[in-house]
Amino acid sequence: MFCIQNTVKTALQGIDLAPDLTEQVYERLLAAICSGALSPGARLTQEELAASLNVSRQPVLQALRLLKREGVVVDAGRRGLAVAPVDPVLIANIYEVRSALEALAARLAAKARAKIDPAIIARGRAAPDLPAMIEADMTFHHLVYAASGNPLIAGSADRHWHHVQRAMGASLQMRRCASTCGTNTRPSWRRSTRGTPRAPSGWPGNTARPRGGR
Repeated sequence: MFCIQNTVKTALQGIDLAPDLTEQVYERLLAAICSGALSPGARLTQEELAASLNVSRQPVLQALRLLKREGVVVDAGRRGLAVAPVDPVLIANIYEVRSALEALAARLAAKARAKIDPAIIARGRAAPDLPAMIEADMTFHHLVYAASGNPLIAGSADRHWHHVQRAMGASLQMRRCASTCGTNTRPSWRRSTRGTPRAPSGWPGNTARPRGGR
């Protein structure tokens, strides 16, 4: 028994608690895409991304593969890879599922008499920019999921959360542009999405409002 235990200790190395570099690159790129810093259609090259993030090309390549698998990044022919457009059909389908999940989470949380700190909601309303607003929304929803007592709700919702973040970012950006760039922005958006399903009532553009918005 001593020999077996000694062999195990020798064979297993200590785990590095620092986040994996590929995961860090993935999270950084995903955040930039969801916030709109990297807009739909933006070209993505390993060399430029590696230089911007001050890393080698290998973690960038792995991160781009993960993003492509999730549909956030797409092939762009000779241009290599590009940020995928926001698909309103996909988002509508996701919100149909989320509406059911969130109704269940809210019902279970209410049954458990769970309480959410009002300061969380206040911070969301006072968020100064798009990333902060999206982060506040994620925090609130995950608190409701946790309060439901059913861990499968959060796990199911998280599978498509990055697409929801992108929809929220695009919606909030359009609202800000409409309030600062004139009234012609909204009609052009309607023309660009003509023929697609109407967003459900839970669509972030129908609920989320930038700070100071009407």
